[in-house]
Amino acid sequence: MTAAARIRQHVIERYIEPARASGAAEVSIRLGDVPQQAQLSIPLEWVWSALDTKHFRDEAGVERPAHVPPRVHANTRITFRLILLEPKMQPLREVFTLPVDELALDHRNPRLAGAHDDTSDEGIIAHLYRSDELSELLQSIAANGYLDIEPLIVVRENDRLIVLEGNRRLAAIRLFREEDLVERVTERGRIRIALPDFPEPYRASLDRVSVYQVEDREDARSFIGFKHINGAAKWTSYAKAKFAANWYRDEGVSLAGIAGRIGDKHDTIKRMVNAIYVLEQAQGAGAFDIEDRMVPRFNFSHLYTALSRGPYMEFLGLGGAWATYKPCPDPVPEERMDRLSEVLKWLYGSKEDDAKPVVESQNPHIKQLGEVLTSAEGLNVLRVEKSLPAAYASIQPAESRFSEALLKARENLRDASNSLRGFDGRDASLLDIAEDVREAAQTMYDRMKKKVFTAAAGEE
Repeated sequence: MTAAARIRQHVIERYIEPARASGAAEVSIRLGDVPQQAQLSIPLEWVWSALDTKHFRDEAGVERPAHVPPRVHANTRITFRLILLEPKMQPLREVFTLPVDELALDHRNPRLAGAHDDTSDEGIIAHLYRSDELSELLQSIAANGYLDIEPLIVVRENDRLIVLEGNRRLAAIRLFREEDLVERVTERGRIRIALPDFPEPYRASLDRVSVYQVEDREDARSFIGFKHINGAAKWTSYAKAKFAANWYRDEGVSLAGIAGRIGDKHDTIKRMVNAIYVLEQAQGAGAFDIEDRMVPRFNFSHLYTALSRGPYMEFLGLGGAWATYKPCPDPVPEERMDRLSEVLKWLYGSKEDDAKPVVESQNPHIKQLGEVLTSAEGLNVLRVEKSLPAAYASIQPAESRFSEALLKARENLRDASNSLRGFDGRDASLLDIAEDVREAAQTMYDRMKKKVFTAAAGEE
């Protein structure tokens, strides 16, 4: 924080706010007291130059003094007349500081995607702590105090200043400031928060923060979207998709317009928004619950990648040209909701059903699952055995399965041969296994050789 910013903040906190709270109409400040109180060694001219600005007057809610001295000294007194600081008087598109207590968490933040229906502050903070490495930020603030480098982006909605960008920082500050908040979050979110000790000298850094107020959410979306989708502070693919979908729905902006303003490809944005509509339909119908998934991380890219493939579209009744249409709610036919539930559980598993996801990695499992969906035999194997390798193998031609298995057997035998020094001769059962392998290999070789001779004779 610059010296000028520290001067403005000190005067507001020490003089302006107490005077306004007491109902006073004006406040008088002795300039010589300010640098000493703020622990700054700077000329008095610098103090006055920091206060004699429109920035300070807008932030503090005061009028410019009627008497402005030509020169200042330690005993110079400056009298500011207080004005009512209405919400609309807070400057737009300018950085200023505000008490932390005036800021509210954004319940529509894409980071909170999948946080169930708990939109209380405690529920939001629990979700941020669980998914966004809030613990690391708490450690950093405890070690250094809050470093007010980047302003929070805020918007006024229903007479409250909502933090659009910086919810994680606001949550961390509040955990240190509010004595019972950790306990409330623990009880509400069923999560244990390890709050580090906070040095008392840093306490003042938590009182006020820099903010940048925008006119509405639309005003902030381009910046926030670019920062989190293609910038340094990237969101997960699910958070990106939620952000783009909300923008598309709330503002009626075209997908091409959204893609251009946040620096992403139009096709990627369309696939993400299409997948959001499918997922929301499944959740609304009770066919799937994100919190029921088996894997800790929600790999949303699995879903929008799968939905761009023909086999998945056909299986879900979406139609081959579905991905080219404008995204719309509830795209999956009602009679295919059971199938949508199956696909989502194959992708993410289900704790309730004690079922692990059959897709472990996007490549090659998304492609393999798609091929299984086109085969009645493959689907039966998958539903019964819950194994994608088994289902995929069942739909492969016998020739392909044989050659693949033979090559894999040779590779495994070579590995065993190279590790033969690890056999000390004490475990006779291993010799029996080797004997079984030898007999099986000999039998297979004899039958293959016979088929080769027969095929050659037929050609002649």
